[in-house]
Amino acid sequence: MIASILAAAFMLQVKDTVQVLGPATVYGESQRQELMHLSLGSIEVGRNYIENHFSATLMQSLSAIPGVQARAIGSGQSKPAIRGLGFNRIAVTVDGIKHEGQQWGDDHGLEIDQFAVDRIEVVKGPGALMYGSDAIGGVLGIYTNYLPVKPFEGRVNLFGRTNNLSAGVSARLQGRREHFYWRLHLTGSDYADYRVPADGIEYYSYRIPLKDGTLRNTAGREADAAVTLGYVGRHFRTDLKVSDTWSKSGFFANAHGLEVRLSEIDYDASRRDIDLPWQSVNHLSVHSHSHYHGNGFSLDGDLAWQWNHRQERSEPVSHGYMPTPSDDLERVFRKHTLTGKLGGKLDFSAQNQFQAGADAEFQHNRRGGWGFIIPDFETLSGGVFAIDRHRFSESLNVNAGIRYDHVSTGIHGYRDWFTTPDESCTPVYKQRSGDIRRHFNSFTWSVGGAWSPGRWVLKANVGKSFRVPIPKELGADGVNYHIFRYEKGSADLEPEQSYQVDLGINWMGSRLNLRLDPYFNWFPNYIYLNPGSLYYEGLQMYTYTQAQVLRAGFEAQAIWTLTPHWELEAKGEYLYARQMSGAKKGYTLPFCPPWKADVSAKYAFGEDGFVKLDVRICGAQLEIVPPEKPTDGWYTLNLSAGKSFPLGKTRLKTGLQVENLLNRRYYDHTSYYRLIGIPEPGINASLMLGLVF
Repeated sequence: MIASILAAAFMLQVKDTVQVLGPATVYGESQRQELMHLSLGSIEVGRNYIENHFSATLMQSLSAIPGVQARAIGSGQSKPAIRGLGFNRIAVTVDGIKHEGQQWGDDHGLEIDQFAVDRIEVVKGPGALMYGSDAIGGVLGIYTNYLPVKPFEGRVNLFGRTNNLSAGVSARLQGRREHFYWRLHLTGSDYADYRVPADGIEYYSYRIPLKDGTLRNTAGREADAAVTLGYVGRHFRTDLKVSDTWSKSGFFANAHGLEVRLSEIDYDASRRDIDLPWQSVNHLSVHSHSHYHGNGFSLDGDLAWQWNHRQERSEPVSHGYMPTPSDDLERVFRKHTLTGKLGGKLDFSAQNQFQAGADAEFQHNRRGGWGFIIPDFETLSGGVFAIDRHRFSESLNVNAGIRYDHVSTGIHGYRDWFTTPDESCTPVYKQRSGDIRRHFNSFTWSVGGAWSPGRWVLKANVGKSFRVPIPKELGADGVNYHIFRYEKGSADLEPEQSYQVDLGINWMGSRLNLRLDPYFNWFPNYIYLNPGSLYYEGLQMYTYTQAQVLRAGFEAQAIWTLTPHWELEAKGEYLYARQMSGAKKGYTLPFCPPWKADVSAKYAFGEDGFVKLDVRICGAQLEIVPPEKPTDGWYTLNLSAGKSFPLGKTRLKTGLQVENLLNRRYYDHTSYYRLIGIPEPGINASLMLGLVF
């Protein structure tokens, strides 16, 4: 009924998945039914997938999924990107609540413990109907809330990596007695400076030698803890989770304004020292979730508070007209976020399901320190949505949905704490940001469906999504040393709009499975940092601007099961982006990823043992935005293996992953360290031992 009026993007409760349960990928009639439920492309992976692809960060562990990229800076920080879109264009959710840190920052990783994750859903395409502004490019849904089934159970993981000499331990303990359950999770890790296959780099015409190929001052530490208390009844379930994530990591000393040439710190004294400059991040979250279900309907409510405290410290050195500061606190950010959600589902019939909800979020961010990049701000946002799904037959489903959002942003003015001569040579306290008050409204919609004739599953989704400009885009005015540029905002930016078409073509045979996911995006007013030809304080000037942008691409995957033991897989992705207006008309977008392919052969043995050898190939990126430079193509050879062994009532799980077996020197076009000539890490072996009881 409602499906004939509304248009729907997707329902996260029902997923189009490739469910990775172990070393093998499971296909069949159940997967065909799952594919039928969702008109938008999505892939779901479980804890085994993350452990078998274990890497330094959660996003690097997920980067083998077609269409998913990890924008890394160093060995301990990486940002998520889906189909080339990242930062505030990707909604990262933890148990249904948007994760809110300083995600605008290029060197700010996710404050999420990857060892606490039970499953992850990657929605490749706009998820704005469910999560509003920040989901214009996709959703990374992280779930840590699996219910325990025994009075006492758990797992302990030991892990290490050779390249940066990292070592760590993670423990998960949980239990359930009748209606009450509990969960405790602890993780700690320590890593040293990481190595690259190079003895030096070139940065602003300076030759910087690297001792033993080591990037000095890239070591770090991390500590995570979470506790959950819950109740499960016949119709009602509720839980309260408190989690805290802390990390401290160094910035590559030679990249932070070249102060290392004048510093008295001996950066090569130890690979595990964390000297200036360094950053620390503490993220505290308190989240309450309640669920009630009756006959043909259900209700869900969430209330969450997040506190993100980030510090950047560096040696006090004067820049431009700024005198030498009195301390080493360059920047500090304190962000509070309060989120509330209420939603429900109603089954009108066996063929029709209706879902609606409302959410609101308040952000309060305050800065400090002697370095300025973004102003203080408050943001209040809220939205309501309605989604309907109608099943016309076993082979035809239609989804429909609409959403309305209102966002208010208040930015506080800021002036330098030191004077700068104006045009008349009069010393003034330069204004970096003015008082800005902006209000944004948006109406979004989407329509889609899935049709399954025989072994085929064909999907299509068309819709509109949006994203409001964030405070950094409106009011930034400062040096970002960590990614080697000067950034300036624009107070008159308009909300970003996107019109998109997503298609899915799936064919499932007895041994061969094929998948092709083409997509098309049209942005009338895409917001991005435009690299210019001017330099300020020795760094290139980047200015936020808007332009018409066309984006199109696809992901493809083929899996061929030769025998019960042997499986071949080929997967790849391609993205085309072009600016259709503005100063850089005819060019692509900065950091646009080149085409990438992965070919692998896997041998499975025993109950869950496997050995996998794969070749990752990346094309050259010659489509650039001047003065960006092209990047050569590359390939790496990689090995992974895993097996579990029974030990009485417990089970020992082992996992090995070796990246870049040939120790090749290559540059990732989406890495910020590429800008200063730093290649990707050399050969790197990761080992994980887990005890499940």
